[in-house]
Amino acid sequence: MAIVRVLQVFTIMDIGGAECMIMNYYRKIDHTKIQFDFLVHRQSEGDFDKEIESLGGVIHRLNPINPIFPKRYYTALRNFFEINNSYQIIHSHLNTFSCFPLKIAKEFKIPCRIAHAHIAIDKLSLFSIISQKENLKETAKKIIKLRLKKKVARHANHYFTCGKKAGEWLFGKQFPLTLMTNAIDAKSFRFDENVSLKYKSIENLKGKTVIGHVGRLDIQKNHSYLLQILRELGEQNTQFHLVIVGEGPLKKKLMLECESLKISERVHFFGLRTDVSQLYQMFDFFVFPSFYEGLPLTLIEAQAAGLMVLASDTITKETKLTDNVNFLSITNPPSTWANKILEIGNYKRRDTTNEIIVGKYDIISNAHEIANFYLKVISG
Repeated sequence: MAIVRVLQVFTIMDIGGAECMIMNYYRKIDHTKIQFDFLVHRQSEGDFDKEIESLGGVIHRLNPINPIFPKRYYTALRNFFEINNSYQIIHSHLNTFSCFPLKIAKEFKIPCRIAHAHIAIDKLSLFSIISQKENLKETAKKIIKLRLKKKVARHANHYFTCGKKAGEWLFGKQFPLTLMTNAIDAKSFRFDENVSLKYKSIENLKGKTVIGHVGRLDIQKNHSYLLQILRELGEQNTQFHLVIVGEGPLKKKLMLECESLKISERVHFFGLRTDVSQLYQMFDFFVFPSFYEGLPLTLIEAQAAGLMVLASDTITKETKLTDNVNFLSITNPPSTWANKILEIGNYKRRDTTNEIIVGKYDIISNAHEIANFYLKVISG
């Protein structure tokens, strides 16, 4: 049997939740049966591009999609499919923008057209605009996404999701959902006290209580609120430090906020890292006050590392695989979150690997399941 090549569709293969998720599957899937190729919408190189090519994947590049005037994109995509006419599976991770590539894939009679839901965006709120929780650019983006999402199901014929909340947001409740969880190699995140001590020493955080956060530096992740939590903690104990792993457009703004809050010496921007599983060992708490999410991979990773987690109650409760997760409201003052951390205090990290596996978030068995889906849908 010939190798089945699946066309995975992304904006760019940089380090992000959906991108890390698909790479986890890609690394573990049987490459003698299935190969992933990638259609991206940036000309610049992504963080994972070299690894993709080393695993045998092909990266195809198109220009960004203009959702207001998509005609030029449709022409480019038609040209692409005329040349690359052997794909039988297209798996789009563009959320509401999936309607654009899937429309042309349907036109070219590609038999398996998967739209994959990764996030659930809150409804537009006048309060969030007035209070500047959203700027006009973000509001405009949200309006476009809300208008486009009704078109996605029209062009897809398989409806994948990271969790129930994200799937029902994108597709509604009338379509059968296929759950493809944000699975991880649970054993690689298992807590190791020696690694924790080693990394704290390397990063000059020995003896500190480290609040960790992993995520792109953009408005969705609500980093400003996170900084205010640290300021509140500093009122009680200056041994609390914050480590932020990730890059994004808000980095300079957040650094200025640190100066304004007088916490710069206790906030550490680590940027993009390839040793994230080891960094989780160094954290003492994981704090994640996002405005909205689908089913964030980072919360699964944090639990696999045995961390106490404080997360926004806007995030689906499907993420709670262990008793270590505490959901709090971001409408409460940051002091509420700080007090919860102080209330938890010192705790003993434990091995949660089995809970991750039982919760069906371990990559080994999940990669086998998705491979079977791809093979079965092609065989008919």
